[in-house]
Amino acid sequence: MILVGVIAALWGIRHHLEQSLQTTAQGVERQPLYIFNWGDYIDPELITAFEEESNYRVIYETFDSNDAMEAKLKQGGTPYDLVFPSESIVARLKNQNLLKPLDYSRLEGTEHLTPWLLNHAFDPGNQYSLPYFWGTFGIMVNTEQVDPATIENWSDLWKPEFKNSILVLDGHRETLGMALQARGYSLNSQDSGELAIAGTYLKALSPNVRAVLTDEIKPLMRLGEAPIGMGYSGDAASVIADNPNIVYIVPKDGSAVWTDNFAIPRTSKNEAGAYAFINFMLRPENAAKNAEYVGYATPNESAKALLPQETLDNPAFNPPAEILQQLEHYEFLPADIIKEFNEQFLGFKMAL
Repeated sequence: MILVGVIAALWGIRHHLEQSLQTTAQGVERQPLYIFNWGDYIDPELITAFEEESNYRVIYETFDSNDAMEAKLKQGGTPYDLVFPSESIVARLKNQNLLKPLDYSRLEGTEHLTPWLLNHAFDPGNQYSLPYFWGTFGIMVNTEQVDPATIENWSDLWKPEFKNSILVLDGHRETLGMALQARGYSLNSQDSGELAIAGTYLKALSPNVRAVLTDEIKPLMRLGEAPIGMGYSGDAASVIADNPNIVYIVPKDGSAVWTDNFAIPRTSKNEAGAYAFINFMLRPENAAKNAEYVGYATPNESAKALLPQETLDNPAFNPPAEILQQLEHYEFLPADIIKEFNEQFLGFKMAL
């Protein structure tokens, strides 16, 4: 869902080396806190501030996919104390006994979290996770090439005038989910008939597809190399920052809402440090600072009052209530259903 930040990864390695022998003013070595997060997904100044006020030194590493993070947890080579899984994998990690249940008596600041982002099917009662960032999946449009008023729904992407215009995300959940919603189904459908209909419908999009890509969509949209691109809201925010001709649209016929989350691995050896870091990041001023750096929407309601008004007024990144009601979370799906998603998506790519 979120791309690797090379600079953040290098910063993490350098920070690890520089901090490995750090001691407190009293000469007592700081206790290590192992954090495993997506690349370029935290303001480095916040890590420094946390270390300055605590007795912990942060060893910060990054991953580029949920699968890579899961594999490292299974290997058990590094006793990570805090990880940041997407909601689609939280249930799987829990089922494999890779996460510890959260102890709410040790948490401070959960009252700031947006209620509608809590207590969903992937983690009922938020027993194992708390939202860190959230966002949507939608459509980037270059207003110099396409009138954005012509795109309100996913189904509009099938219009003949968009021939060879669309950069499609190379993701089976996102793209087949888009086709499912365009046909009026849930993006979490487990009905083989509905998945087949969505797969056939997706193949009909082929004339309008310029390319099926992942990381490359952002730079191509920045440079105006394509009129339309699919992507996550945070990626769109990054693109728009460099190219103000781009707008981001949350389709009215449905979209995905996702969260990346705090979670404590079963192998953690420093739970106290993990809770201290979560509590630090739940402070409104820190959540706001982090949101401004990363560019994704914060789940911290109290932090919103500290953000620039232009951010709060942007309906693409703070959708109105009528749009929020149409959003679906990515649910954990059985392996046989994921196989069907993959098969339908592969059929679409082979038809290009």
